[in-house]
Order: sequence, then C-alpha cells, then structure tokens
Amino acid sequence: MGFLLPRISDLTEMQYRLFLYLQALVLQHAKGAIPGPHDADVADAASSVAATLETAGKGIIYEHQAQSLPAQRLASELGRAVADLAQQAAAQASRVERDAAAALRRLERVAREAAKEIPDETAPATTWLTLAGRMMRAEGANAKDGSGESPSPSPDTPRIVLP
Repeated sequence: MGFLLPRISDLTEMQYRLFLYLQALVLQHAKGAIPGPHDADVADAASSVAATLETAGKGIIYEHQAQSLPAQRLASELGRAVADLAQQAAAQASRVERDAAAALRRLERVAREAAKEIPDETAPATTWLTLAGRMMRAEGANAKDGSGESPSPSPDTPRIVLP
C-alpha cells in the first residue's frame, strides 16, 4: 500500500471511487482472461480509454486503440463500464467521463511504475496486478458487518454508487 497511496492521494472522492471500481474490474477481467494481461497491457488499456474520453471531451469522436490483444480486450471492457456509468449519471455524464479519465490515467501510471518501484523477480510483468489483488483481498477481509462476521461474498461485478 505504501507504493499506491502517494499516487492516488490527490484524487477527488469520485475519482478515487472510480479508480477502485476500475481496478476491481481489471482484476476481475484478469482472472478469466486467456492470455492474462500484464501490467503493460493494463497501462495500455487504461491509457487508450482515457485518451478516448479526453478526446470526446474536446468534441472529437475518436476511439484510441490499445496495442496488444489482451490490452484491447481489457480496454473494451473498461470503455463499456465507463459508458454504463455515464449513462446512469444522465445529466452528469460529462463529469463522470472526466473523472473516469483521471482515474484511468492514474491506473495507467501505477501499472507502469509498479515494477520499477517494487521489484518482483518472480513475476515482474505482473507486479501491479499482484499488488492490487493483494490490496483488494485485504480490504475485503478487513470489512466487517455489525456482528463481527465478514459480509457475505459480493457478486462478481464491482459496484459503484453515483450521486
């Protein structure tokens, strides 16, 4: 967590929530993807979706493409998720898209920098995926309901609440 916190500390609350949502979505996708994505694929996918959102914010409709097949598949899933959130937000769709672009840029950055900051000789190509997976499991294990018991397992899809 020491690696991640300084890199997300300046996000707004909504950007932080979107970051966690998109991170959970990436981890969920990575579980079933064949071939599985590497950190570089995650960074490329996040970058391409963020660039598409930023370009659309300027009034230009252009879909930026990720380079590798795993990154393209992940980018498609991330793009659909952001589009769904924007559709749910209705009048605030442009704000959601701006915040999602910021969260995706941060996701890109942490995925690119993880291997440099946290050397992992066993799997350097998936350092961020491993770290994020551990972090998300730790958050889930620490969550308790009022009875002291861990809450029932959540559905496979991550959830986010929009104002």
